Order: sequence, then structure tokens, then C-alpha cells
Amino acid sequence: MSADALGGVPIVVDSSPGAAGARTRDPERKSRILLAASDLIGRKGFHAVSIAEIGNAAGITGSGVYRHFESKSAILVALFDQVIDDLIADEQRILDGDRDLPTALEELIAGQVEFVVGDRQLAQVYYNEINNLPDEDRRRLRRKQRLYLEEWVHLVNELREDLDDTEARVVVHAAIGAIQSPLFHNTGLADDRLRVLLTDSARDILDANRGGTSRD
Repeated sequence: MSADALGGVPIVVDSSPGAAGARTRDPERKSRILLAASDLIGRKGFHAVSIAEIGNAAGITGSGVYRHFESKSAILVALFDQVIDDLIADEQRILDGDRDLPTALEELIAGQVEFVVGDRQLAQVYYNEINNLPDEDRRRLRRKQRLYLEEWVHLVNELREDLDDTEARVVVHAAIGAIQSPLFHNTGLADDRLRVLLTDSARDILDANRGGTSRD
């Protein structure tokens, strides 16, 4: 998963007649704020980082941050929406494509591995800081996360006839847990080697080749 374009079209701040040069909010500035927040929160933790620090790292004033986000929590929410939405978009692209089931599963594994290895800092911020969100936002993001996981479960159900729905869900959680395990310790491995090991581990857990085994 890559951190794709953030923000959107410029938002008019003051377009009333007579306004001297309507000001717009630069979407690239919003992207810089989110990237700066991800870096600072990843290194120092949510509570130790101020809006002023985030603004300074993004190359703007602290007050400038408030033109895009009403609070530090709102920045965190935007970061986490980015994480989940990127994962879901990648998943949907894979499932909507003309792929056989084993290939689709391989690509889901690859996307999750890339999220953990390629976007490690953002992934760590998500798992370390999600409990600092307002309750409503946390519940909403958890629902998105469950929807993402359910697509894995549906696919594994189709590939593993030996598993019922509950068992497939356990296997999926185990596989994704194995992929995400380096978020909680320093492996000391080069990224390319880590990608291989995490991919092989997830394959072994999901073991789609056993799909023809009958249930007891």
C-alpha cells in the first residue's frame, strides 16, 4: 500500500464579492501536514506532539494547520482514514479484477506486506495511537477494518473447503497478525528479505492448497 494523493480540489475560503483575492486551501499543504504528523507522532507519540510542531515540520505556522484541521485529533482521524481507505481501495481493485482466486489471495498478501514494510511508520502510528481517537471515529474506523477483513474471509472460504466461516476468520486473523508482527519489534532484516519471510508465513497459515480437503 502506498500513501496516495491526499486532500482534494482547492477549497474556497472567501469568495464573497469584494474579497481581495479569494484565498484557497492548498491540497499539497494538507498532504504535508499529514506526512509531518505521521512522522512526529510515530517518533514521539500523539500526546507529546503539538500542533505548532506539526506545522513547523510541514513548513507552515501552527495557525495554518487549523485552516485544514480543527484539532490534533482531526489530523489523527484523517491519517487513519487514509490507512483504511487505501487498504480497502487496493483490496477492491484486486477483487474486481479478472484474477483467479489463488492469484487474488497472493495480491492481498502482497498489499498487506507492503503496508507493513513499505509504510511501516504509518502502520505503527495506526496501531499505537488508534485508542487516542474520539469514540465515534474509533468505532467507525473499526467497522471499516472489519469490512476489509471480511473480504479476506470470503476469499479464504472459497479456497479452503475444509474450513467453516469461523475457522476461516481465525486463519485470516492469524495470517494478518503474522504479517503485522514486525510493527512491534525491530527485526534487523533488510526490507526485501522481510517481505519474503512475511509473505511465506502468510501463505503457510492460509495454506490455500488444502482447499480440496473435506471437513471432518
